[in-house]
Amino acid sequence: MLTDQAEGLRKLARSTRRHARIVAIASGKGGVGKSNVAVNLAVRLSMMGRRVALLDADLGTANADVLCNVTPVCDLAHVVAGKGTLADAMLDAPGGFRLIPGASGLAKMAALGDFERASLIQQISQLEQDFDLILIDTGAGVSPNVLSFIFSADQLLVVTTPEPTAITDAYAVIKIVARQRANTDVRVLVNMVRDAEEGRGVFKRIDTVCRRFLRLSTQYAGHVVSDPRVSLAVRRRRPFTLDSPNCEASACIGQLAHRMDRHAIEPRGDGLLRRMAMWLAG
Repeated sequence: MLTDQAEGLRKLARSTRRHARIVAIASGKGGVGKSNVAVNLAVRLSMMGRRVALLDADLGTANADVLCNVTPVCDLAHVVAGKGTLADAMLDAPGGFRLIPGASGLAKMAALGDFERASLIQQISQLEQDFDLILIDTGAGVSPNVLSFIFSADQLLVVTTPEPTAITDAYAVIKIVARQRANTDVRVLVNMVRDAEEGRGVFKRIDTVCRRFLRLSTQYAGHVVSDPRVSLAVRRRRPFTLDSPNCEASACIGQLAHRMDRHAIEPRGDGLLRRMAMWLAG
């Protein structure tokens, strides 16, 4: 079954011209602010003139629509059930990006089958023509769903915090990904830090272990400071980059967006479908 899906993806890849850079945003554990980072990064990139789509692929516990104060009529649950497409599910989100809402509270969404995952990946590939960047907010951990989205991306952005459990779990994600695809472009963002020094220190701890045990060099994506205006914006159901555009956390997201924007125009390697075909084929 997987071999047949891999061959189908390879054939489609040969006939698909890709444009968008795809970034998977992941974390080892919940509660590190991953979805908030994803939403606000999408806002900032859009405000910089990029065509951005955010796919809330945190299957079963999606919340990007809540952070944006939008009410979806069609979401990933409808797409998986064949009742709509990703294009049908797209919403205009605050700041100018396009949001594809996930599904919340549905256990079956957290355990998609191989065919359903491959079908979603194919639909994502069809969006590449219309966007500069596609951000995929994956679930926490390393389920097959999460890994499939990570391996479909050009780049993996791992979000962690200075908490020891978050650091340990972030490393666990990187280790599993690196062992299955050694050439993964891994970047680490440290959220909820006191200052830049703490963020850099957390990254160095993770990178040192990755170099020693995985022979993998990760890159520092930056940090986001702990800022009370972030939680205030969440309660208001607005992205904090719009609610408090001049706060410290917004400035940090702005720096991350500028770094990512520079990479948006770099030449791509293998396309999404070809990468997924290689992974499915093992």
